[in-house]
Amino acid sequence: MKVLLIGAGNMGLTYARGMSASTILGGKKIMILEKSPEKIKLLKKEPDFKIFDNIKDCLPDAEIIFIAVKPYHASDLFASIKPYVNPNQVFVSVMAGVTIKSIQNGLGIKKVVRAMPNLPAMVNKGMTAYTSSKEVSDTVLLNIQTLLDTTGKSLKVKNEEFIDASTGISGSGPAYVFYFMESMMNAAIKMGFSEKESRMLVSQTFEGAVEIFNQSDISPEEWMNRVASKGGTTEAALNSMNQNKVKKYIEEAAFAAFHRAVELGKEK
Repeated sequence: MKVLLIGAGNMGLTYARGMSASTILGGKKIMILEKSPEKIKLLKKEPDFKIFDNIKDCLPDAEIIFIAVKPYHASDLFASIKPYVNPNQVFVSVMAGVTIKSIQNGLGIKKVVRAMPNLPAMVNKGMTAYTSSKEVSDTVLLNIQTLLDTTGKSLKVKNEEFIDASTGISGSGPAYVFYFMESMMNAAIKMGFSEKESRMLVSQTFEGAVEIFNQSDISPEEWMNRVASKGGTTEAALNSMNQNKVKKYIEEAAFAAFHRAVELGKEK
């Protein structure tokens, strides 16, 4: 398959490297459209990329086009590439808040996939939720899922409401984890550990907890019960969190991100 990536920012470059490292492209180089001379210079150092700075030289030949530009560039991008698109092409958007309908209207096409990746895609541990317009066939969608999976895992959701919902969970979720990690590191430093020591304690704790969680079907609640003994230290910590309604505020934060994603979609 012939894949074109429009935009080589952090997420775009992540997908380009992930796809190039896999066998999904069948030996073909991924095409990248980029306008910035500085970025083009850097991109040309990577042997698996074919770089273009003019849309008419690459878009007509592409079968699947990934759009990885900032959402506020969407309208200008649509206007510049619309003359060169054809109805057989499939567009995959990773632009936050830009709806399938707005992409269809902006480009005058029907086949659109909307995806919401997250930051850990940069280390091939990403979580991407995606959905598509009804015009995208199951066969093509399976190929696109394979492309998305080059940066981690993907989940097909039934409609765009779940794309917005996934923004509140997996899309913004890494920031919640970092927030919690920062709080634990601050506590460790106040207890007398150095910053380096606190980072190690917290990082390994998170990594280990996630690994043990992934290796079983046991619920988080059950794991908490296994760690906590009656009258012990963990119970004291969990009681403090419950008294301060930490769980409630985490849920509210996730819904705040979800609602903001919906608002952004209406603003486009």
